[in-house]
Amino acid sequence: MATKYFNPYTDFGFKKLFGEEGSKDLLMDFLNQLLPDYHQIAELSFKNPEKIASTPKERKAIFDIYCQTKEGTRFIVEMQKAKVNFFKDRALFYSTFPIKEQAKKGEWNFELMPVYFIAILNFHYDEEEEKRKFRRDVCLKDQDGDIFYDKFHFKFLQMPLFKKLEDELETHFDKWVYFLKNLENFDHIPSILNEPIFQKGFEIAEISHLTPRQFDAYQKSLLEYSEVKNVSDTAFGDGEKIGIEKGKAEEKHAIAQGMLAEKLPLELIVKLTGLTFAEIERLTREGFDDE
Repeated sequence: MATKYFNPYTDFGFKKLFGEEGSKDLLMDFLNQLLPDYHQIAELSFKNPEKIASTPKERKAIFDIYCQTKEGTRFIVEMQKAKVNFFKDRALFYSTFPIKEQAKKGEWNFELMPVYFIAILNFHYDEEEEKRKFRRDVCLKDQDGDIFYDKFHFKFLQMPLFKKLEDELETHFDKWVYFLKNLENFDHIPSILNEPIFQKGFEIAEISHLTPRQFDAYQKSLLEYSEVKNVSDTAFGDGEKIGIEKGKAEEKHAIAQGMLAEKLPLELIVKLTGLTFAEIERLTREGFDDE
């Protein structure tokens, strides 16, 4: 069924909504709902989302959105469409790049500007139901729970765990999450979201406003989203039926094999599974041997 607004979980939709100069005010408004008063954003600039490794043997990273405030605070903003193994490890790995890039040659006192890793997840990574939380705010604390370092933060939003209905929305942040979670399913602007910042979001997301080239790019992105989501859901669903440790390895291989069958790009498969290029190439060879 045709929809009026695009899916913000797609690469195209997410970057169109938050990753362009013309929509920067939407990104700032959304991020400010997640930040403490002393890190509120007044001005923001986009940075190159591709971070090259320091040596040929190291792995590079490609962020969805990478930006920086006038004061130097850095933000990685990721939209994760499907469940992946070792997601928290990957988040930590990615967050090292904004730290390392602050190193200065010559004399330097090691003072760092804050780094935030913000992830909007279309899945939940908490396996135990009683521990599941829609929002997790993480920073370094000591054994007594006191903050040890206040310049390194993770913000995880597990979107499937947000259950509020329109008449239950209480804060501006609630409205943002409700907007993102339901955008593709709206056929009009709900009265509770009928305010300037969301009106602009709806205008950007309206499919009829896309150029023919943008529409083609969105359709390609939507197809990729569906393929990745289906393969991931199937693989992780099957993995729950087998031993946990064995299942983790088989889940990754099953996901990769499904993606190879769909002819998805190798870099995307590496990003979503955590497997190395060598492991994926081995799976490719094994696939040919089975034919």
